[in-house]
Amino acid sequence: MIREIITDGLLALAVLTVAAAALGVAVMPDAYARLHYVTPAAVVAPLFVTLAIFVREGFDENTGETVVALVFMVAAAPFLSHATIRAMRVRDRGDWRQPRRQPPQRSGKQPARESR
Repeated sequence: MIREIITDGLLALAVLTVAAAALGVAVMPDAYARLHYVTPAAVVAPLFVTLAIFVREGFDENTGETVVALVFMVAAAPFLSHATIRAMRVRDRGDWRQPRRQPPQRSGKQPARESR
């Protein structure tokens, strides 16, 4: 009886996490800000689901496979976010590997720095 209550609570937390992340994605103004709200749905919610499986089933082969899947998801999340933000930047501003243009040089002397 208590296992079902704890399992249901953990699954409810997972659902609330995904719902809050979806709300954050919906209200953010641009894709760069929206990407921050994808992480809880991709990392925190699966953690709650994994904990619910542990509570419900105990430690056995199936829960071990669940932990392996969770480790891969948590390990891959930063790389996927970085690749996504890089692709968005390339689409918005062009190739990031191109050298920056130097600002035009002023003719004459450089202004003197103020001493403190």
